[in-house]
Amino acid sequence: MILTAMTCLALNIYFEARNQDVDGQRLVAEVTMNRVASDKFPDTVCKVVWQRKAFSWTHDGKSDKPRNKEAWHRAQEIAKEVLLEGCAICTKATYYHTTESLPYWASEYTVVALWGDHIFYIDEKDKING
Repeated sequence: MILTAMTCLALNIYFEARNQDVDGQRLVAEVTMNRVASDKFPDTVCKVVWQRKAFSWTHDGKSDKPRNKEAWHRAQEIAKEVLLEGCAICTKATYYHTTESLPYWASEYTVVALWGDHIFYIDEKDKING
């Protein structure tokens, strides 16, 4: 199966942030796109999304098929918007996690946004292209 950039981005939005409002979902999409623009990550949306252990839903053993049609449609719309128009919030964040977790790497980066139940970070040393 060939996945397009829009499908990969929409899947990431859906599984990482479908419980968030539209801006929370945009922020997750923008993290994905910031990773594509960074020299530290793969250079395509699908490669970023499916990078080993980059996003928890890609290796949790559960189905990767969206079940909530309304949330899936919204994720697709946001993915299309971000791919066509670029960032709307523009934090330059390349990392995030939920407030329920505290990953080992969190202290290495700078918090740039708190939205919904997500905390967004930048790596001060990272140069985002574009």
